[in-house]
Amino acid sequence: QVQLVESGGGLVQPGDSLKLSCAASGRTFSIYSMGWFRQAPGKERKFVAAITWSGGNTYYADSMKGRFAISRDNGEHTVYLQMNSLKPEDTAIYYCASTDRYYRNQPPPLYAYNYWGQGTQVTVSS
Repeated sequence: QVQLVESGGGLVQPGDSLKLSCAASGRTFSIYSMGWFRQAPGKERKFVAAITWSGGNTYYADSMKGRFAISRDNGEHTVYLQMNSLKPEDTAIYYCASTDRYYRNQPPPLYAYNYWGQGTQVTVSS
């Protein structure tokens, strides 16, 4: 199994930046890619960004391109999500997830992720 623990959420003002972290432990050698998702109250969980563990290929939801950046530190088994120019509509619980399934040249779909973190709350409000 893989255990994922997110951190870095909080309350920020519009226009601020925030960096989330997700530390993986356990069978990390089995991870093919990791992703960030978010879920606002009453809404579906949606894809934010993903990164392949070995090659570092990155994928973003269209609305996140240019504002969010995903990265990883293989040595620390940690994936990051740098979020800039935050807006109130970015308010959500952000989840980290991992999958051992291979998807060529595309981010894995939500249902492909084997393991999920507990989530970290991000609130953007003035």
